[in-house]
Amino acid sequence: MPLPPWMTDLTALDLLLSVAETGSVGRAAQVHGITQPSASARLAKLERRLGVPLLVRSRRGSLLTPAGEAVVAWSHGVVDAAQTLADGVLTLRADRQARLRISASLTVAEYLLPAWLLSLRRTHPGLDIAAGVANSHDVIEAVRSGAVDLGFVESPDVPAELGSRVVGEDRLALVVAAGYPLAAHAWRGLRPTDLADQPLLLREPGSGTRDTFLRALEHALGFAPSLPHAISLGSTTTILATVRAGGGVGVISARAAAAAVDAGELVELRVDNLPLTRPLQALWLGRAPTPLATELLTIVGTPLTP
Repeated sequence: MPLPPWMTDLTALDLLLSVAETGSVGRAAQVHGITQPSASARLAKLERRLGVPLLVRSRRGSLLTPAGEAVVAWSHGVVDAAQTLADGVLTLRADRQARLRISASLTVAEYLLPAWLLSLRRTHPGLDIAAGVANSHDVIEAVRSGAVDLGFVESPDVPAELGSRVVGEDRLALVVAAGYPLAAHAWRGLRPTDLADQPLLLREPGSGTRDTFLRALEHALGFAPSLPHAISLGSTTTILATVRAGGGVGVISARAAAAAVDAGELVELRVDNLPLTRPLQALWLGRAPTPLATELLTIVGTPLTP
């Protein structure tokens, strides 16, 4: 059963409690920082909404009617609960203003987020920042549940109920060890069909890297390949180590592979008609990010390219 409309007038009930404590509308008005006429008008409105007389006014002050005494007795718990709610909400607001909770997928967390957070700390040296690393699926769930204020993902798909903004781009690279058989053919380019029977080293399900690659490969082939030799690994570091050991074709961010490719340890394969560029997106719950999250997005500024 819904609450009656007059239940929203908690300030008038609080004022009535003050009248009961002080014995005077005028003194109750002083406690609440309002004028006596304003206090009288609020109490008269409350009486009309309740449909019962609450006060008897005399030269010696204001006395509660029997109905007024009953309403006062019932109001204590209601007003105390409302005050607890108000204090709790204010605490939450203060906490949100003092803390920034972030969850980011690996590429953003490792290569982009540290510089962004350093810039934010220059203007907020005492800011409490909690930043976690997860795959894109788990980042989305953390934002959706309200566990974090801001998320960063490498997935092109963002739930419609979340706010989002593209903050950059990332390119995937297919890399092999320098002595791996395919390395000798890297210069001429491969076909998407050449990948189906390769031991592909992929991130775990839920990873934006994995989703981007599999979607691009399916689009290039026109069907979803079975990839019987694909291996799921839980981190980019593990993929790189396996690639260096000659364990297969690693599918990772070009940013993560750059140093090893430049050093000649790994070779990047070129695959024709397989675009592997993906957006990097910021996510938040609600119509707009929190003030601190908005500041961080301002620092991020113009979308970055690899």
